Amino acid sequence: MKKNLTFRPAALAAALLAVAVLGGCGPDSSQPATPVAKPDPNLVTVNAEMARNFKVQPLAVQTLDTVQEITGRIEANDLLVTRIGASVTGRVTDVLAEVGTRVKTGQMLARVTSPELTNAQLSFLRANSATSLAERAVERARQLIQADVIGSAELQRREAELSIARAELRAAADQLRLLGLPESSIDRLRDSGQLASFAGINATRAGVVIERKVSQGQVAQPGDPLFTIADLSNVWVVGALPEQAAGSVQVGQQVEVEVPALAQRKFTGKVVFVSDTIHPDTRTVTVRTQVDNANRELKPLMLATLRITGQTLQQLAVPEGAVVRENDRDHVFVQVSPGQFRLTPVELGSVSRGLRPLLKGPVEGTPLVVDGSFHLNNERKRAELE
Repeated sequence: MKKNLTFRPAALAAALLAVAVLGGCGPDSSQPATPVAKPDPNLVTVNAEMARNFKVQPLAVQTLDTVQEITGRIEANDLLVTRIGASVTGRVTDVLAEVGTRVKTGQMLARVTSPELTNAQLSFLRANSATSLAERAVERARQLIQADVIGSAELQRREAELSIARAELRAAADQLRLLGLPESSIDRLRDSGQLASFAGINATRAGVVIERKVSQGQVAQPGDPLFTIADLSNVWVVGALPEQAAGSVQVGQQVEVEVPALAQRKFTGKVVFVSDTIHPDTRTVTVRTQVDNANRELKPLMLATLRITGQTLQQLAVPEGAVVRENDRDHVFVQVSPGQFRLTPVELGSVSRGLRPLLKGPVEGTPLVVDGSFHLNNERKRAELE
């Protein structure tokens, strides 16, 4: 039996809609646009007119002086430092010098009163009196021996007593000098018997007082360092060298000292000491150089940078002016083609006479921008912003 197929209008419309939907899901004949490549931020291109402003040279081997750069500080030369104390136990009555005072040899720095000084002066007076008596006794003995009253043995005995008395007088005078009594006071004591009321603490070296450890009213003991005097016409610059580089520095090598506090002033000297031991905490070796300081410009405890020059080496190097600092790294511009340059990271050593040794980077013969790198880098940044 044959079925009668009947197409309703609603069913026909649904079929046509399904066909349309399925057709829309088919592949699109139009192709998507190709994405634009992002430009290299390290590549900069300039026109021919601007390119003439940049000097390009091939990377080459240069003669370099090995330079070891370390931090340090200024210190007083210990060989020219004197620590001065009281020669007698007593109470300080006056302080006559402060830190920074320039003093001469023999200048009084402080006064001290002491019973010990009084006793020493009395001993001197007794020795002086005994010497006077002994001198008169010898004079009388000589007169008596001429009158044939005494024998020569008596004269010899009295002359021996005079020699002993004079020796004791000299010893008493030396004791007073050790106690700080000036020569004028000793002469006055001998002539008039006037006792000095104080002993002086005197400078034994000309220089500058760099330390004072005494105050008025303080009881001073012999051996206590009360003043420190330094001759600052010659100072030390002391630095700490890493133990890995300890073998690269020897006594006698030239040193350039740069002091930031003096507007980067530079001084020259030589290495005078390299420690034979390593500091256990910092793992460094003490290095010391000696520098003339006739104008007193260098002050103790000033910070300094030491550049120690060693042997010469043949090594690839770039001029200091070719280096660009970006993101805490050193870079140079390599010429890729005329008018086109690439910012290239490198690893460089310390500056030596305007050159920096190349530790890691381009090979020999690579064309580098050696003049105008700063402006070229500005042009690169401008192009990157645009």
